[in-house]
Amino acid sequence: MHVLVVGVSHHTARLETRERLALDNEAASALLRELVAGGAVAEGVALSTCNRTELYLAAADLDVAERAAVAVLARRAGLAVAALHALVYTHRDGAAARHLFAVASGLDSMILGEAQILGQLRRAAALAAEAGVSGPVVERLVREAMGAGGRVRERTGIGRASVSVSSAAVELARGVLGDLVNRRVLVVGAGKSGEVTAKALSAHGVKVVVLSRCPKKAAGIAAATDGVGGGLEDLARELARADVVLSATSAPQPVITRDDLVRAFAAREGRPLLAIDLAVPRDIDPAARDLDGLTLFDLDDVQARADENLEARRAHLGAASAMAADEADHFEHWRAGLGAKQTVSELRQRADAIVAGLLDDNASRWEGMTEADRDRVAMLARAVASRLLDEPTRRLKASAAASDDAALDAARALFGLDASASAQRALAG
Repeated sequence: MHVLVVGVSHHTARLETRERLALDNEAASALLRELVAGGAVAEGVALSTCNRTELYLAAADLDVAERAAVAVLARRAGLAVAALHALVYTHRDGAAARHLFAVASGLDSMILGEAQILGQLRRAAALAAEAGVSGPVVERLVREAMGAGGRVRERTGIGRASVSVSSAAVELARGVLGDLVNRRVLVVGAGKSGEVTAKALSAHGVKVVVLSRCPKKAAGIAAATDGVGGGLEDLARELARADVVLSATSAPQPVITRDDLVRAFAAREGRPLLAIDLAVPRDIDPAARDLDGLTLFDLDDVQARADENLEARRAHLGAASAMAADEADHFEHWRAGLGAKQTVSELRQRADAIVAGLLDDNASRWEGMTEADRDRVAMLARAVASRLLDEPTRRLKASAAASDDAALDAARALFGLDASASAQRALAG
């Protein structure tokens, strides 16, 4: 059984194409069932995120499996097979395992070292199992890749420093104020950036106040983060009370003016204020930077921190990549060993069947032999067959350890095992 990955990602396809290939749960299950039912694939898992759609497949014939997988993906995207071929990548056996282990370790992500992919892989594996299209090979592949991804993050620094803008902003705030748990944090803006920022704060145990021109939307974000929501009419009061304000609106002019901050400081009784402006155009009037007690960071400051963190992660890329590849090689040795075990087992079954057949054919000629004599002849025949198979068995296992599928394929062809297996399957059917 071979392993194949067929996919597209942010490395090979534009967002428009990735959207056309995106798979929800129902589509992923249907696509995998189609491949398995068609006989081209024995097992499969579909991984679909905003940055990639990948099929991890186990199949006896990789060429057949690849053609079938590309065809169903092309139909899904409404593209000609030839057009999709220019965008998809394929990896086989050891390369397929190394690719997934790198993906699980966050080494192939748009944001280096991100950990969200582990949860996405877990859900993809569960979905394949529910759809009845999983199996021992892809289950072990995904399970070991997820384990390796966790160990890579634990033993290297590939995922330690925050590199998203929102997380870097929270890091800046913690760098200035220390623990934020007992601080009053104000988030201005209920768009995507404000929502992500509120969630990043919530992950650090902070209860936030979210204000927006749309109080209902602010309340929804606040509720999801165990905070409080409201409208911009509450801005003056919250500026006077907050320890930190993070602003991320899409307003065309400053939402927080210098005069707003002057009035806020008059009511703050000398307490300092940390302000982080994540908006473009800026939400907080840069002219307020000279106010006593105000520490103001803008998006360039936050991005600089994110870039520093990304460089810190990149410093661990070599070690993380080597570790992921080494763990992928362990899986590949196991997968290749399956072929050797199956081939050796079928070869010995074939030899046992030949011995049994010869003994049965000659049973009538041994009328003068005692039962003990017959047993000794049978034992001798089986011993000869076993001795003849000892060296081929060792060499087949060595070929498997070296991931030499060609040797296994040659052995199966030489001894006619594929034909035998096909005949047995036909009889079983």
